[in-house]
Amino acid sequence: MIVPISQLEPARLAWREGAPYSEVFADIYYHPADGRREVEHVFIAGNRLHERWAGACDDFAIGETGFGTGLNFLVAAELWLAQTAAPAVLHYLSVEKHPLLHVDLVQVLALRGDHSALTTELLAAWPPPLPGSHRLSLAGGRIQLTLLFGDAAEQLAAARCAQRPGFEADASRGIDAWFLDGFAPARNPGMWTAELFAQLAALSRPGTSFATFTAAGAVRRGLAAAGFAVERAAGHGAKR
Repeated sequence: MIVPISQLEPARLAWREGAPYSEVFADIYYHPADGRREVEHVFIAGNRLHERWAGACDDFAIGETGFGTGLNFLVAAELWLAQTAAPAVLHYLSVEKHPLLHVDLVQVLALRGDHSALTTELLAAWPPPLPGSHRLSLAGGRIQLTLLFGDAAEQLAAARCAQRPGFEADASRGIDAWFLDGFAPARNPGMWTAELFAQLAALSRPGTSFATFTAAGAVRRGLAAAGFAVERAAGHGAKR
């Protein structure tokens, strides 16, 4: 007897001021007028990726909480391709509890003006909202995207303990940089937990960096308790 796999609850998308809005978490996915600059400021500059990738010849692993519309991924992947050369591979591991349906992702990327070859590949390979691991090999294999659909802490624990297929950054090496981007803690408290912070630390190594848009005290204290050195930095625009 074959038991069908239950689908996850996909993202419920609306639009506010020209930006995609999550009806599940009552929050926008990114800044409506300045999304890319915000990503570059918070996640790219926050993890010093320009400096770390200049002339890089080794593989690099990014871990992310909250894939959302893929904006962080596309900005990082396009920078990787521009600043590094083959055979160096970017391994990008991202968790998402409420993935966008393909039709919604098509609409978001079109309205945002994302028309790169990488965007086209992402859309062609986008999986259905089934829980577990989905591996996408993009840009001739130079980008290895592993999507983990489901609860963040549970999926990262499974990736670490079961050595999920497609997660190429092995446990002895770990994640090099984290993008922590799972909607505001006040709107999505289930993402910002001690259990999650412990999984982030377990998948990290000495020298691993992280960046996040939130300056909430509970997040700072939780990351520090898990072993990260935490400091506040200037936010994008008027944000802390």
